[in-house]
Amino acid sequence: MVRIRVLVVDDHRIFAESLAAALAAEPDVDVSAAGSGPAALRCLERAASDGRGFDVMLVDADLGGHVPGPRPAVPVQEGNEDGLVDGISLVAGVRTGQPGVRTVVLAEKDDPRRAALALQAGASGWVAKDCSLSRLLTVIRGVLREETHLPPALLTGVLRELTAARKHRTESERLVESLTPREREVLRCMVAGLGRKAVAERLFLSPHTVRTHMQNVLGKLGVHSTLAAVALARRAGIGPADLASGQATLASS
Repeated sequence: MVRIRVLVVDDHRIFAESLAAALAAEPDVDVSAAGSGPAALRCLERAASDGRGFDVMLVDADLGGHVPGPRPAVPVQEGNEDGLVDGISLVAGVRTGQPGVRTVVLAEKDDPRRAALALQAGASGWVAKDCSLSRLLTVIRGVLREETHLPPALLTGVLRELTAARKHRTESERLVESLTPREREVLRCMVAGLGRKAVAERLFLSPHTVRTHMQNVLGKLGVHSTLAAVALARRAGIGPADLASGQATLASS
């Protein structure tokens, strides 16, 4: 019998233990539980190193009590020990670090915007926490067959959100393409959080020249602040400058 290895990630202990116990009663399911994002990442890493990686991760949408905003999710670093990694960012981190693990988000309520964010982060499903065990098992087995599972009532709203996100990304990409190669380098440094002086040192430019480039970047992108420019760059798929390499190369979108 092929066994399915499931990791339940939820900081509500009673719920996590109850769900794990219910799933463990199935003859083909092995279950473990983690109470935070960092703990989940450690558990996933240990299992992978032992050659017994997890197949599916069930993660609370409200993990850590943080509701993520409409920003691109970034890989979660295992060194984050504050236990406040939100569920959708955890999904993104697992997709990056262990793409073979399928993730399903468990939610208290339907939310098309957050469900769309979860899918963009790499989730294969979004289900209600109060769904039946048989429904949850159907989803678990379905995502292992490369299926995507959403409640029917959410489908229209999620498609609308994904369409809008794609439209915004396309417009952002068009604006970024209007920048010169040097301006894109400056933008990537801005995404990395570097100030004017640090950008000047990094790119071997004078602070005055960097200021001019930054002003040009804001003008071409049609924004009025560095934060807005960074948000637009993220939507266009522009990542931060590689601070470790000593070079600011262009990001792929």
